[in-house]
Amino acid sequence: MATDITLTFEDYLKSKKIDIELFQKEEPAMFAEWEAMFKKVHPDSFTAQKKFLLNPIRRKYLLKAD
Repeated sequence: MATDITLTFEDYLKSKKIDIELFQKEEPAMFAEWEAMFKKVHPDSFTAQKKFLLNPIRRKYLLKAD
């Protein structure tokens, strides 16, 4: 099973149903920290490291369905 390591941070957040613009506006420091880390590690590793933080962020900044 191949994974796409060219996944952008924005696409990653969309796949996790997180509103990028709202997250970046409301918590710019955390957004910048996550973005920097995402660029350094594989998406699966990022998910494992942020596993318990993703759901609370998703609940706060849920991406609205189009």
